[in-house]
Amino acid sequence: MSTNKELIGRDEVNDLDAILAISNKDVDAVVHEVRSNYDTIFTWDYDKGQRPKLNRLYEKAKNSMWNGETDLPWETEIDVESLAALQMQSFGFQQLELGGTVFEKWGEKEFLQLGIESQAWALSQFMHGEQGALICTARIIENVPWIDAKYYAATQAMDEARHVEVFAKYLDKLENHYPVNAHLGMLLDDIIEDDRWDITYLGMQIMVEGLALAAFGFMHQMTTEPLLKQLLRYVMSDEARHVAFGVLSLQEVYENMSAGELRIRQEFAYEAAVRMRDRFLQQEVWDRMGVDPKEAMALSQQSPYRAEFQKMLFTKIVPNCKKLGLLDAGDAWLRHKFEELGVIQFENWADTGEEYEMFALADGEVQSA
Repeated sequence: MSTNKELIGRDEVNDLDAILAISNKDVDAVVHEVRSNYDTIFTWDYDKGQRPKLNRLYEKAKNSMWNGETDLPWETEIDVESLAALQMQSFGFQQLELGGTVFEKWGEKEFLQLGIESQAWALSQFMHGEQGALICTARIIENVPWIDAKYYAATQAMDEARHVEVFAKYLDKLENHYPVNAHLGMLLDDIIEDDRWDITYLGMQIMVEGLALAAFGFMHQMTTEPLLKQLLRYVMSDEARHVAFGVLSLQEVYENMSAGELRIRQEFAYEAAVRMRDRFLQQEVWDRMGVDPKEAMALSQQSPYRAEFQKMLFTKIVPNCKKLGLLDAGDAWLRHKFEELGVIQFENWADTGEEYEMFALADGEVQSA
């Protein structure tokens, strides 16, 4: 595992120079290769249902499939300006004094374009993250040793393919795409390079998918655009099961893991948390808008609204880490790190291993059902 010790030991995780030093240098590439070496595990134990919670999740998934091509109203015309206006709220600039900044001379046109770019950027990162989930789930099918987990992961692979498909199709309607953010790309590389199957679970199912579920929920609540709202609703119904899959699987594994091995998982979870937080600073948007990213980031971080938004992204991650025993393992190292990030207050929120049913699609909610 390529745990970034420089990141783990960094005194100031809010150092904008350190964040901006990481950028995507290969934005025009169509293919990105990641080398890894891991075992493919067959099991000859086909006794289905030995892990009842995973088996119930599998049965639930089989009955919860939707078709991204036919179950969404793709004929809907998107009001891009309305979409952008809502996205602008997440920056919180309306609460700040802009005098003496690069935004002082901006008018409605420039702020509207920022909202348009920000929306396209966010949806592009969701799409790239979903492809990462597709690849990681395929790996879980290969190297998890339990038949119940292999069965469920197969349904998730289909879910992830569908998610990549619908986000790509929506972005085509917007006619605006962004390459993968460097912080997200490095995290995906770290997850895929590691040869231990529980790290694949932890990195993707708990961290990446957990943050995505919170972000989808925030955007679903905020947006009034009907096609996006329905798309996000369908995706969230799947994502909650995916995070639950990680919680239910890793809980059994981490109960019997040594303190030293758990510390490695704690460090990986923290690194993943910081990388995902940093990607939401949207430096690629500022570059495209011709704005100094450091100046824009420093200003947006002054907004209480923006700070609260960034913290809310951890509402699924923190309680799930607690459920897995990672918060307080050893000397409670991860608890202290989450305290430094200002997100420990979410530790007693509902964990996804218990709440995934509340995200399920109701009878008749899918158009073709």
